[in-house]
Amino acid sequence: MRTKQPELIAPAGDWTSMRAALAGGADAIYFGADGFNMRAASKGFSPGEFGGIARLCRSHGTKAYLALNSVVYDAELEAVDGVVSAARKSGLDAVICWDMAVIDSCRRHGMPFHLSTQASVSNFEAVRFYASLGARMIVLARELDLDQVASITARIDADRLPVTIECFVHGAMCVALSGRCFISQELFGRSANRGECVQPCRRSWAITDVEEGHTLELGADYVMSPKDLCTITFLDRLYDAGIGAFKIEGRNRSPEYVAVTSAAYRKAIDFIAAHRTETGFGEAYHTLSTQLEPELAKVYNRGFSNGFFFGRPASAWARHHGSLATETKIYAGVVLKYFPKAGVAEILVHARGLDAGETLSIQGPATGLLTVSGAPFHLDDAPAGHIAQGETFTVACGRVRKNDKVYVLEKK
Repeated sequence: MRTKQPELIAPAGDWTSMRAALAGGADAIYFGADGFNMRAASKGFSPGEFGGIARLCRSHGTKAYLALNSVVYDAELEAVDGVVSAARKSGLDAVICWDMAVIDSCRRHGMPFHLSTQASVSNFEAVRFYASLGARMIVLARELDLDQVASITARIDADRLPVTIECFVHGAMCVALSGRCFISQELFGRSANRGECVQPCRRSWAITDVEEGHTLELGADYVMSPKDLCTITFLDRLYDAGIGAFKIEGRNRSPEYVAVTSAAYRKAIDFIAAHRTETGFGEAYHTLSTQLEPELAKVYNRGFSNGFFFGRPASAWARHHGSLATETKIYAGVVLKYFPKAGVAEILVHARGLDAGETLSIQGPATGLLTVSGAPFHLDDAPAGHIAQGETFTVACGRVRKNDKVYVLEKK
């Protein structure tokens, strides 16, 4: 029986999402560096911000991992080496990489490194090789099934290799080997291997008869757009397979997504660790997971799939474009001031009116994400049933900051 609980690793595309991951109970966060980020749309962080990230994470007892897993060219090697050096000096816990030049830089600077899924490690001998180079954690190829993963972790234990296996447990899946796809580069000049994919595979496609010009859509499914991975209903089996770290995908996704997924998987991991050997655990976990899955469905998703953990995915392709989230956020306004003694925020409504009882999501780089539900709204110190566009109101809530954005959460 395992004695160490798996690490929960959550994504951080910006400071707001980072604080949301910390509040959600992540054991570690991972984030990108400007210019070398497989999620270029999330911008990434500059080396000057690494120290602040390390201090913030340490204050929460959380580890900080820097993802340097894009393709690297000769002209960029010096810059990459500088980023690795800055990561080491700033006290970050590890660099996530796969390029041998980046691995070499980590070794020279004494920087711990984890092997990215970009390396497509799918067998034990590859695990042994990268462990011999110093990899402390290895993200296995996504196409392995659960029995293959368990076989690898068992051999690691038998050989006492100083390496941990990590697997993705939630989030987007790529139709190609993550990033190893040239559709975006071919059609738009935006390289997936540089984190710039515009995801043309997520669209509806058609076939055309070049002689007559007749066009047919390729059925009801989006044939190159897989559903999102969701393992919450069988996370106990991943736990028992000896996986040492569970990773949530989503550096391009919203703070709400990060907050909800981190909290759900935190609750599931803690429940499994506390109750795994108890009589009736299976039924109890089934009850919990069926409660958590609708929570996960509230935020961005393309529908849910088991991935490859049980072999070839059945009904793996999305039937709709974009998100199937059951909840959406609508921009409402901005925080003007916070009164800490009273625990009250003053909010200016910009975009749409608010009705009493609506749920607010307040977000900012220093605040992270704060949800306000059920608190009465006040106009001129009197309870108000409706707040019109352009009006300023107050609401009791936790600590927020001036200029934090305010959204309304609506059911779809």
